[in-house]
Amino acid sequence: MTPERLQKILARAGYGSRRSCEQLIVADRVRVNKKTVKLGDKAEAGIDEITVDGRKVDFPETFTYIALYKPRNVISAVTTPEQRRTVRDLVGVEGTLYPVGRLDVDSEGLILLTNDGDMANRLTHPRFEHEKEYRVLVARHPDEAQIELWRKGVVLEDGYRTKPAGVWFVSASGKGAWLRVILREGRKRQIREMGNLTGLPIVSIIRVRIATLLLGSLKSGEWRYLTPDEIADLKKEPVRANRKTRNMRREK
Repeated sequence: MTPERLQKILARAGYGSRRSCEQLIVADRVRVNKKTVKLGDKAEAGIDEITVDGRKVDFPETFTYIALYKPRNVISAVTTPEQRRTVRDLVGVEGTLYPVGRLDVDSEGLILLTNDGDMANRLTHPRFEHEKEYRVLVARHPDEAQIELWRKGVVLEDGYRTKPAGVWFVSASGKGAWLRVILREGRKRQIREMGNLTGLPIVSIIRVRIATLLLGSLKSGEWRYLTPDEIADLKKEPVRANRKTRNMRREK
């Protein structure tokens, strides 16, 4: 067997996306044959003894895929040093499961939990540009200029310009309004910052779709296993952004 980079091995074993597995290595939580490793090191799965936090890394015989409606005030992580509930606390299934598509603590909606590291990597790596769709409640009625700024891209406080987004007015809600927002990237607290910078403070964010996976009829705190068709669809190559963008423009 050819040696592989450790983050790839850990992702395949269900420890999250490759980027999150890199963080485990950087934090000195990974050892190979009882020796602490560094980013870039390789190993042979099934031959070398690989541990995370002292526990041997095992490869699952079967993969598990779960859709969860994350409530507000729940952390999108497996563990946390804070005395707060995590998404893993909501799913009573044994074994290693990690969240794909994180939401900040104040947001709610669809989270995928799985031990399939390859799928986690496909759904989170920027090069695949998988869409994520949200229902967003803003505190004011937006004008066309504000919506157009979201569509073209907003320069965030750190200087990063967001990619073009799909944004549509859905309905009024008192002094505020519901928007439909589709992103192809996942900057931390991106929607909230976009709202603040364009004069549209965010009241609520609900994620309703990750790539082809829909939140559907799940209620806050509920979860379900994915169907075989849903799993197969998530493993397909994403439709390229230019075609998606043309389709979204037609929906306006």
